[in-house]
Amino acid sequence: MTEETPGFEEKPDVPSGATPDDAEPQAASPSSEEAAAPAGDASAQTAGLVAQLDQVRTALNERTVDLQRLQAEYQNYRRRVERDRITVKEIAIANLLTELLPVLDDIGRARDHGELVGGFKSVAESLETVAAKMGLQQFGKEGEPFDPTIHEALMHSYAPDVTETTCVAILQPGYRFGERTIRPARVAVAEPQPGAQTVKADEAEAGDDKESGGPDEG
Repeated sequence: MTEETPGFEEKPDVPSGATPDDAEPQAASPSSEEAAAPAGDASAQTAGLVAQLDQVRTALNERTVDLQRLQAEYQNYRRRVERDRITVKEIAIANLLTELLPVLDDIGRARDHGELVGGFKSVAESLETVAAKMGLQQFGKEGEPFDPTIHEALMHSYAPDVTETTCVAILQPGYRFGERTIRPARVAVAEPQPGAQTVKADEAEAGDDKESGGPDEG
């Protein structure tokens, strides 16, 4: 048996010409390329994330613009539908009121002749009230200037006491619904007497001469 000498430890064999430090294992130090590799990978990953974020932001902006455009189109559609609904409603009411005009004319003639009495009077007044609530308005008065946009002249004459074409009689009243004229007022009109303006102008000049003492004598 071989006895081990206490106090001595076996050392690994060291080749000749080598120092003892060469025998100790050394940790392999990373090269500069290997050290730079993780930093380069991190920069590439960051650049990739930034690019992806830009793409997401661009897509979000595009979707936002699309949503805003769709919302605006929807709001325009709603307004157009509401406008069309109101227009259709107004046309329907106007057509109904137009059909009632002959009845209202009969009621007016009966009132003018004193025949609007009893139960017929109550029914007639109720009908006129309902028509007024629906927006029907009557127009046309004697003495107002003639307006061809709302008046229809059925009779024509001359009068010395008017200075412009005037409605002197209302043959049938006109009716309007809102801004819509359902029926023009049918009227008799009178125009100034031909030459009346010249005569009046001469009379006015003569009156001025009298007030100023007459023309100068030569």
